[in-house]
Amino acid sequence: MKLVLFYRGTEIKSIRAGKVNLKDSYAILKNGEIFVLGMHISPYEHGNIFNKDPLRNRKLLLTKREINKLIGLTKEKGYTLVPISLYFKGSIVKMELGVGKGKKLYDKREDLAKKDANKQIAINLKNRNR
Repeated sequence: MKLVLFYRGTEIKSIRAGKVNLKDSYAILKNGEIFVLGMHISPYEHGNIFNKDPLRNRKLLLTKREINKLIGLTKEKGYTLVPISLYFKGSIVKMELGVGKGKKLYDKREDLAKKDANKQIAINLKNRNR
């Protein structure tokens, strides 16, 4: 789903310069509005007092129908809204959101076991080649 974000002037200049980090960011519903949390937009280098906090909560500009659709998608247990990408459409910044589900504890243990096994194999191969 593609949505419009609400930004201030110096943030747009930083986004154009590619100084945005979507890692560890997510969207939540608060009072009938959707906000993006944890998205880092570096302060504009040539900005002054107009620079905003890099980690501030940012409001998504959505219609009521879009908000209701997102509420329906995230009602199920374990689902969250995750920003996938930012792009410009004219002078407007848009964000692509996806619905993601967190891993269960047993999935995490399985991945850790695979990672550890691969690490041991790599160490054994390295030692055998000496």
